[in-house]
Amino acid sequence: MFAADELNFHFFPYFHHMVSCTTAYGYSDKWMRIIGIPVIALICPPVFFGDTYNDWPGYWQSAAVSFLFTLCVWEGSRQIFIRVTLRFPRVQDNRKRLLWLITLSVLYIMLSCPVVGFAADYLFPHGHGVKEPTFVQKYGSAMILLLMVGAIYESRRLFTLWKDTLLEKEQLERAHLASQLEGLRNQVNPHFLFNSLNTLIFLIPEDSEKAVRFVQQLSKVYRYVLESRDAKLISLREELKFLYSYIYLLHERFGENLQVNIHDLDERQNTAIVPLTLQLLFENAIKHNVISTEKPLHIEVFSENGHLVVRNNFQRKNQVMDSTGVGLQNIKDRYRMLIERDVEVIVSQQYFTVALPMIELQNV
Repeated sequence: MFAADELNFHFFPYFHHMVSCTTAYGYSDKWMRIIGIPVIALICPPVFFGDTYNDWPGYWQSAAVSFLFTLCVWEGSRQIFIRVTLRFPRVQDNRKRLLWLITLSVLYIMLSCPVVGFAADYLFPHGHGVKEPTFVQKYGSAMILLLMVGAIYESRRLFTLWKDTLLEKEQLERAHLASQLEGLRNQVNPHFLFNSLNTLIFLIPEDSEKAVRFVQQLSKVYRYVLESRDAKLISLREELKFLYSYIYLLHERFGENLQVNIHDLDERQNTAIVPLTLQLLFENAIKHNVISTEKPLHIEVFSENGHLVVRNNFQRKNQVMDSTGVGLQNIKDRYRMLIERDVEVIVSQQYFTVALPMIELQNV
């Protein structure tokens, strides 16, 4: 029935050092024992031995005997539960574990009850209205008591396992979201650097001084990209400093064909947004709209109803392939991972508008 290597642990706790409940079950059962043993000892006499006494002195004598049996059953079976659980901790071993628990616990009851009964008879001799309990009463109550103690420990163990499983699941989800967020951040850098270097290539032979200024602004922008990559949220003040440098680079690339208007943000400087979203929105607008002398692209940035609004006139390019929407989805995913507020996207015949939730810094 049992493999030979499974016998290599101590069945009977009092032949070896005690093992704590915390070690096996992950919680302390101190108060369970302090409260549970006396309460069960007081309940057992009227439930199991009501016909063996006929007055209050008889009840208290039965309660004293009940306390001895309860203490013996609880403490002995407790050590069996702990040791078997330590021996078979995996969920896959539950069947084997339950088989050992039942076998050892029943064996323990059969061996210990006569010893405790002898001690009880010596300490509390029958008399004064107290009769000898029957064999069925003694062993039946002991078995029911064993089931009660087992139910207490097993239900608490299952509850602890359930909590640990939820905690582990939550930690895995956080780690997964952190990994996703890092991937989304990394998507920003190649697009930005590629476009900036292309502009610089055209500037160097035409105007070396302008190329130097361009590199200085590029350095500021890229420093911000590197410094903000690990930030979940950043103040609007810092994001706007970055945006002004980024707009300088765009103006060198597009000239007056790109017109940017930033307004109504003085009172919102200390709010926070997800970093690099403005750069993504500007790049998205440039990527999907016509930019020319005849059709300049206008981009507005302003505050409205607790949102940072980025709006551009809608003049879609005639593209062979439809937009994949990766840039906007990037922004939505980053906000979804960090706060419980959605990014609003509004498309009309005249404008393409994105509203980013702004977060008060004291709430970050």
